[in-house]
Amino acid sequence: MNELFWMVMLALNFVMILIAFRLWGKLGLYIWIPISVIVANIQVTKNVMLFGLDATLGNIVYATGFLATDILSELYGKKESAKAVAIGFFSLLSMTIIMQVALLFEPAASDIAHSSLSLVFGLMPRIAFGSLVAYVISNLHDIWAFDYWKRKRPGNRTLWLRNNLSTIVSQLIDTLVFTFIAFWGVYPTEVLTGIVISTYLLKWVVAVMDTPFMYLARFWYDKDKIPTPSI
Repeated sequence: MNELFWMVMLALNFVMILIAFRLWGKLGLYIWIPISVIVANIQVTKNVMLFGLDATLGNIVYATGFLATDILSELYGKKESAKAVAIGFFSLLSMTIIMQVALLFEPAASDIAHSSLSLVFGLMPRIAFGSLVAYVISNLHDIWAFDYWKRKRPGNRTLWLRNNLSTIVSQLIDTLVFTFIAFWGVYPTEVLTGIVISTYLLKWVVAVMDTPFMYLARFWYDKDKIPTPSI
């Protein structure tokens, strides 16, 4: 059943990105970036079995952030994509600090949530640190690589090439940096290795499957159906 839920989650994320983009243009993509990094860093605390592999949840929603920044790079330029990355960084940092302060409050006798919040967000500083470092490095590489291939191979016919080449390498960088910062010493080496392999494979699948949505975003933009509000 996990595999079915994974496919449903994948479809939901792609549809939500396109709805945000269809309604608000690049502003919708800016909205999606903090959603993806915050939700991913909560979901990553849960381990699941997918396709026979031990994997952390959150791979889909985090990977779709690369789709959002690639659309921004393709349609609006790398400066707009870099702005989105900065928004995501600030959002995750703010959430982490605010939730750590929230855990300092003494719970009331009637409280039913503190222990669960402590379990999830007590892990957050290390996870968030790993995510912030991996997020900045991998997204800066993604922006640079997408722009590099866009200049080398311009045009709609090669959109799939720059989308996949930039994202697949960036996902590998992100997976290695995040996993070893967040989980080194937490899991045995064999489990950690399995998480690296499974996480990257799942992100790779997401990267390949998001290509049609890049073309759809390009089509909408070319047809002047997308608003372009500034922020």
